Amino acid sequence: MAGIAYAQSAAAPAAGGFASFGQFVPLILIFVVFYFLLIRPQQKKAQEQQSFLSNLQKGEKVMTGGGVHGTITGLTDTAVTLEIADNVRIKVQRGYILPMPPAEEKQAAPAKKG
Repeated sequence: MAGIAYAQSAAAPAAGGFASFGQFVPLILIFVVFYFLLIRPQQKKAQEQQSFLSNLQKGEKVMTGGGVHGTITGLTDTAVTLEIADNVRIKVQRGYILPMPPAEEKQAAPAKKG
């Protein structure tokens, strides 16, 4: 038994121009959301860190990426010398220096009893 095959006309091609652009709108919206939620804040944070590193000064209290707290006693283009205890100094690459968190700065200052 042989079946009868019916030919079906091919689908009409999509109208050019705006219809094909409409397919890319969700993709563009996703990119815009990713830019404002992920890329832009990360670039801003990296820019703030870079300006912080370029404005380091002797005597400033900082923290390393590993959590070591200290006071800057020496600066070079690539390294920072920190005093972490009396007469105990370490050299750390400049990129691993972080600002002191605000909560840590408050704890470092002795509280006055009244």
